[in-house]
Amino acid sequence: MHAATLHPSSSRPSASAVDVHGTAAAASALRVFFNIAQAWELSVSEQQALLGVGKTTFFNWKSGKLRSGLDPHVLERLSYVFGIFSALEILLPIPERANAWVRKPNASPLFGGASALDRMLGGRVGDLMVVHQYLNAQRGGDFS
Repeated sequence: MHAATLHPSSSRPSASAVDVHGTAAAASALRVFFNIAQAWELSVSEQQALLGVGKTTFFNWKSGKLRSGLDPHVLERLSYVFGIFSALEILLPIPERANAWVRKPNASPLFGGASALDRMLGGRVGDLMVVHQYLNAQRGGDFS
């Protein structure tokens, strides 16, 4: 990794200066997740499943008790949840419709009549990934 540098024309540090694995970044990412969870009206067990963590860890995080940054698997899960949320904001610019979409039955073969949330709660990171890819395809984006 490159050392943090300041560009002469800017007083802002380069992207490499941001510690994405630290406690502050973890707390920030979890705040965003909990806001999405509230918008989607997720239960505690649904939130735990999306994060891939147990009760103790979940409630520690919910109360702001973080001892370190987040594990790579949690960061990956969060990345997909954030991407899903962002894609829905683009596809369905009315927040109520975007937030309700995750729970609505979906006729796409990917969902088999179940909701996107049902698919996301499958327990695997791949379940989040396919919902993210589906929404990116719907909005004409790429699959990254």
